[in-house]
Amino acid sequence: MRTARQTTVAATVVLAAAGGLLATAPTASAAVTCAAPLFKREYFANTTLTGTPKRTDCDSAVNEHWTGAPAYGLPRDRFGVRWTVTRDFGSGGPFTLSVAARDGVRVYLDGVRKYSAWSDLATARKGAVNLTVPQGRHTLRVDFVNWTGAADVAFSYLPRTAAAVDRVKPLAPTAATVSHDRATGRTRISWARNKEMDLAGYRVYRRLSGQAFPARPLVAVTGLTHTDATPATGQTFLYEVRAVDRANNESPGTADLAVATVDRTPPGAPTGVTATVGAGAVDVRWQPVAGATSYRVVRAAAPTGPWTTAVDSVTGTARQDTAVDIRQQWYYRVAARDAAGNLSAASATGTTGVPDTTAPEPVTSLAATGTTAGNRVTWAASASTDTVGYEVFAAPAGETDQDGPEFVTGTALHDALATAGTATVYRVGAVDAYGNVSPAESVTVTRPAPADVPVPASVTGVPEDDGNHLAFTLPEAADAGPASGHRVYRRTAASPLWTAVDSPDAEPGTATDRTAPLGRATYYVVALNAAGEEGAPSATVDVVREAPVLTAPLSAPRLTVVQDVRIAVKVDVQPALADLGKGVSGYRWRFSCVSGTWQTSLGETVRIQQYVPSAGPCTLDVLALGHYGTATDSVPASTDFFFTR
Repeated sequence: MRTARQTTVAATVVLAAAGGLLATAPTASAAVTCAAPLFKREYFANTTLTGTPKRTDCDSAVNEHWTGAPAYGLPRDRFGVRWTVTRDFGSGGPFTLSVAARDGVRVYLDGVRKYSAWSDLATARKGAVNLTVPQGRHTLRVDFVNWTGAADVAFSYLPRTAAAVDRVKPLAPTAATVSHDRATGRTRISWARNKEMDLAGYRVYRRLSGQAFPARPLVAVTGLTHTDATPATGQTFLYEVRAVDRANNESPGTADLAVATVDRTPPGAPTGVTATVGAGAVDVRWQPVAGATSYRVVRAAAPTGPWTTAVDSVTGTARQDTAVDIRQQWYYRVAARDAAGNLSAASATGTTGVPDTTAPEPVTSLAATGTTAGNRVTWAASASTDTVGYEVFAAPAGETDQDGPEFVTGTALHDALATAGTATVYRVGAVDAYGNVSPAESVTVTRPAPADVPVPASVTGVPEDDGNHLAFTLPEAADAGPASGHRVYRRTAASPLWTAVDSPDAEPGTATDRTAPLGRATYYVVALNAAGEEGAPSATVDVVREAPVLTAPLSAPRLTVVQDVRIAVKVDVQPALADLGKGVSGYRWRFSCVSGTWQTSLGETVRIQQYVPSAGPCTLDVLALGHYGTATDSVPASTDFFFTR
């Protein structure tokens, strides 16, 4: 059941204990107004729907199931409910009124009964009425009564949108306006929303003054505006907007909206056109032209053409052409276009030159290392300056079919898919911009099978001022031997390779990477057996370490006693001069003469105040906190007081 949504009821609101529903004391019908398409709902304590309603509110839909009293102040049996809505149906047209009810229900259109099933029913009865709603505003009313037992009622009114049924055209859009930007040549048309319930959208038409509108629209939209790039020819164009419904009926058009365009002088031709072969594409560049808003790039396989448009509109001064064979010589020209659409003369021709057919120098120092997380392959870069990357093939030793190639722009690869215990052969060749590949160098490596030790679990990581701190567990496994240590591996965006960052004899369950760079670092952990052999890798964890961070241990803070009386001490605390700019976030402090634990004050400069309960000596200890709120490597500052209370 839908509760009141948009009411203006001046009544006491009571929150019901069950379900948190809102109930109100009975109100007069006149006190409630409901904006269409909301229904005004009135409850009656009788089956004749007469007298003053016991309650009135707004309902978004007629769809109810009651097993007791439907509202405050009504009986559980022999009650009535009336729903009423008045709305603008636009041009009207064919509609279906759908009803399902247990017990009696009647439906009226403008006071004329269109459906009636007025009897006490044990089960719900469904019905539907097809009718034509006239143009304009009309009122729908649903009367429902319950005599005994459960009460069910549902009602909907929906347009019939089949083209064979609905032949009623929508009303023409209203409040149509047009504005034209003479600087850019763009035209904005706007209009008011139509009232049709079966509206599908709008069609915008454009014609040249003195000509008829074309049969096809300029554009079809669902919104209330359209911005068009009007041809900047110095002529007058006329726009018209028409509404269209879901049966494809089109309304009459709005009044014609006139736009006078301005013709402009074409901009100058671009200069400095170059065409450079890159990895699988030609990089075309040129100098910007004053007043140009876009550029057209054309290409040809011969210096005199024929020319084909590579791209019609580029907003910058560069374009990568990926639709050509870079092993063939190509010629390019560029033309500038201004805001009015005027196109300049073509530029001088730029060419890729004769294609390079020489393969680059092969890689050197190819090496591979097997780890339980996969094989790492490294090599030294090719000596050829036009090398753009490397092709890497992989295959089990003794097999001719190889996976790949995988194209790598760096000089390292981590193969996490290598089969454990199987030797894998890697072949690496350098590739230049023309796709020429050097003779491949090969290396063989075996990914070791993991040692029979538990796999680290619950790996977590947090950034700290002195590095990234990891924590994990080594669960006991009935079929695995005990772990004698662990090793931590790290990878960053700068390299695809995993690098060991923690010694095998580190404290069990924790590790701190004190060499972690700023930014994101990814880690995994392996357990080690007594022989130092690695087990299977854990799941990975990411740690993001941001600036500012400490570049050295923090010094002792500066303490200044600003008040030392018999009942309290106030001390100003500031970072040491050497720690300025290191990201001090606050301080941890305690008094030796006062029972309790360490306390924390945040802020680079703070004032610490402590009440002292009795006389005697007292010492204040203060530790500076780093960017991540830790006191790691902080040198404490101390000051002594004596109270004579």
